[in-house]
Amino acid sequence: MDKKEEIIRILPRSVREKLWYGIPDFDSLQELRFRVGSPLGAVYSGRNLWVSESGELTEKAEGLLVTREMVREMLEYISSYSFYAFEDEVRQGFITIPGGHRIGLAGKAVTEQGEVKTLRHISFLNVRLSHQIPGCAGPLLPDLYEGGRIHNTLLVSPPRIGKTTLLRDLIRLASNGSQWGEGVSVSVIDERAELAACYQGVPQNDLGRRTDVLDSCPKARGIMMMLRAMAPSVIGVDELGTEEDIRAVEFAMNSGCAFLATAHGQGLEEMRRKPLFSAVLERGLFQRIGILEMDGAGRRGIQIYDEGFQPVTEGCLWY
Repeated sequence: MDKKEEIIRILPRSVREKLWYGIPDFDSLQELRFRVGSPLGAVYSGRNLWVSESGELTEKAEGLLVTREMVREMLEYISSYSFYAFEDEVRQGFITIPGGHRIGLAGKAVTEQGEVKTLRHISFLNVRLSHQIPGCAGPLLPDLYEGGRIHNTLLVSPPRIGKTTLLRDLIRLASNGSQWGEGVSVSVIDERAELAACYQGVPQNDLGRRTDVLDSCPKARGIMMMLRAMAPSVIGVDELGTEEDIRAVEFAMNSGCAFLATAHGQGLEEMRRKPLFSAVLERGLFQRIGILEMDGAGRRGIQIYDEGFQPVTEGCLWY
């Protein structure tokens, strides 16, 4: 089953044919946003668009209206008519489906002692399509390896530029090996279930033949668990964001692990000003910092810097 079929099968029957013919390329489709009472939204090649009554993409904020019945129907398809079997996933706010696509959920949170037990009256769904681009990180490898060992690398970009896709391929290449370094044991802490996109425990994305995955576990705790249990040479994590994350990363680095990680940011100077990352970067814990960007034509590029914030690449590498 290809990506288009994987997504179409979970959509309301009333819109399946419209989107099948209306969306020109599902490989360029990043998100479909269902909000009860609002037009169906889409993110396509980095652009925020809407879906017209006929199923075509448009910039006009009007078109195919999302109803509560549409959302109810989708929840049945997503959960194979057994929604309560997915209570653990619902508690985290998303469900992963075959193909590695992730369905974000929002509605009324039911809490107990400050912890979310479940969601009720779900009225908002975000279908995030999983994208693998095998080989996209290949051009970066000469600047990330030295003496056959990969540098601690931090990829930085705003949302939707492609840092998770790039990280996923870096992990795969580190695991399988390349002309720049032999394949090594990699542990991935996939807190948001996006890197491996496990479905019933099986990764839907290719992270390499020497990669172990800890799914839906907080990063800081997962780093310590995998460090002790799986003895990795490299650890991969997506979206570092707390002081606890940083402490765990530093502990693992001091234990001899290399890190491949991402973080949200607009650029190098902004990252150096952020309280969470300023000390980490100034101390040179990451020997390579990749700043991602996208041009007006939708091309993605990266500028790589060393721990002294000097450019490693001559200009931007486009991929």
